[in-house]
Amino acid sequence: MFALQFSQYGSPDVLTVADAEEPHAGPGEIRITVRAAGVTPSDWKLRSGMLHRLLPLDLPHIPGVDAAGIVDEIGDGVTGVAVGDAVFGLVDVAGHGGAAAEFAVLTVWAAKPDALSWEQAGGAAADVETATRVLNALGVTAGTILLIEGAAGGTGTVTTQLAVARGATVIGTAGQHNHEFLAGLGATPTTYGPGLVERVTALAPDGVDAVLDTAGSGSLPDLVTIAGDANRVVSIADPNAHEHGVRLSLGPGNSEHELGYAGLAVAAALATEGRFTVPLHAVLPLKDGAKAHELSATGHAHGKIVLSVP
Repeated sequence: MFALQFSQYGSPDVLTVADAEEPHAGPGEIRITVRAAGVTPSDWKLRSGMLHRLLPLDLPHIPGVDAAGIVDEIGDGVTGVAVGDAVFGLVDVAGHGGAAAEFAVLTVWAAKPDALSWEQAGGAAADVETATRVLNALGVTAGTILLIEGAAGGTGTVTTQLAVARGATVIGTAGQHNHEFLAGLGATPTTYGPGLVERVTALAPDGVDAVLDTAGSGSLPDLVTIAGDANRVVSIADPNAHEHGVRLSLGPGNSEHELGYAGLAVAAALATEGRFTVPLHAVLPLKDGAKAHELSATGHAHGKIVLSVP
């Protein structure tokens, strides 16, 4: 099969489309013919070698954690899905390589709703899992006032919508040019940077109940001040979160409350109801994987970056 891959850590230039060994569905898994695959910050951080001590890779490595496509192989014990079904979901990167390839094995999936394009569905699963996991960790329910630092990015836009669907009030930080965009997703926008405490206090004079940091921009001291308690703050982006008493959530844990997989079916149902979408910042062909990684690394994408697969 063909796949986007890298054989050494380095700049985006190490990425190339080349032949790779086909994965096959094991017990409890399905294989899909990939139509689209998402690009996440973890992809370029892994490729650059930034995380090699924490998450060493077997090289060559195929990036990508989420994908959408057509089921073409079903592993033992799998029920409720058939060859030819359209699905979206997550790969087990450690076990099978990534999603940016002709074929990918999914360990978690849901039926793709007609309301989402292939590109939207291909970029949905990782952010939906992350959003569901952190919303559960923060106890976000109807009536919760939630502040999202970096609300216009891929995870931020998905978290905003899922939180609003739970009945929460969302305040989201973003550049001024993204404020109308965020308001369209149901958030109350404000700018990030100096003066954030005062701006959020003006918007929520009785305080906020929970804070999610998706930006990792060094704002955790202000975010803890806003929350009033570090236990009310979760970061998915700041490796120094523990220095501020803040939980760092980098991926699914091992216990039931640390998993966000059930969110895939929830997001699919909300999309069918017209209450959830996946804003796209850019859709690029697989051969332009290096450009996609460059875009992701800027940290300025409003919505998801996705690779279309021939």
